[in-house]
Amino acid sequence: MSALLYVTDLGYEAQGRRYCDEDIRLSSRLRRDFAVALCHPLDAARLMESFDAVVVRNSGPVLHYQKEYDAFRDRARAAGIRVYNPLTGRADMTGKGYLAELSAAGYPVIPTVDRAEDLGRLPAADTYVVKPRLGADSIGMEFVPAERLADLAFGDVLVQPRIPFRYEVSFYFIDRDFQYALYAPDPGRRWELEPYEAGAADLEFARRFIDWNGLEHGIQRVDACRAPDGELLLVELEDLNPYLSLELVDSGTREAFATRLTASLHDLLR
Repeated sequence: MSALLYVTDLGYEAQGRRYCDEDIRLSSRLRRDFAVALCHPLDAARLMESFDAVVVRNSGPVLHYQKEYDAFRDRARAAGIRVYNPLTGRADMTGKGYLAELSAAGYPVIPTVDRAEDLGRLPAADTYVVKPRLGADSIGMEFVPAERLADLAFGDVLVQPRIPFRYEVSFYFIDRDFQYALYAPDPGRRWELEPYEAGAADLEFARRFIDWNGLEHGIQRVDACRAPDGELLLVELEDLNPYLSLELVDSGTREAFATRLTASLHDLLR
């Protein structure tokens, strides 16, 4: 039986979510097929070589321990440790700079720039959103009026127009297989989620970003917003440690997710 080191911060307090409950239940389900040990993210680097793979789950924003996380990545690569999600992700795993890259390439993303000379690419707005390149959980995000844009110090921030939207929706994938979708009908209550019936156009939108990221294995969450004109726009592609909101789906969907995750981990270990 393969042994998994399941990385989670059970004590992390996230607004509107209980990371610990999700990880306790999901790791318990994985014990049907694997020997599983839970550890704090700060302990992962020194423990991982005793396991067949490391599963990074609800480990909290890595910006709180960036130096240790970078050391974990370097050591895992050097030792050939299997990490799930694999450390080759191009999205939130490397910061949010990919949003500016995708925006410049014409993908359906909230317009984003990361250089002062590109501000003219953004649509006019009364207010703009300034996000740290290495932000998470809205840490460090601020709203800036248009007249203050010229005063911004670029380098570690991204700028987007603050756009109205009808709702936010998240699409959850394992490898490249869609699992379920949830949405927040009230834009002011991001984590009050309900099941969402994803149509063909929705899935085509979401899969475009899964294909762009190119991960062979792993859990990804595509977060989007529905603009007033009906277009979906990417908010972020979470490929590091996406919270899954599994408590909000029915038992059949939860079991199907766990079964697919088990198969994905077996594939990784082969």
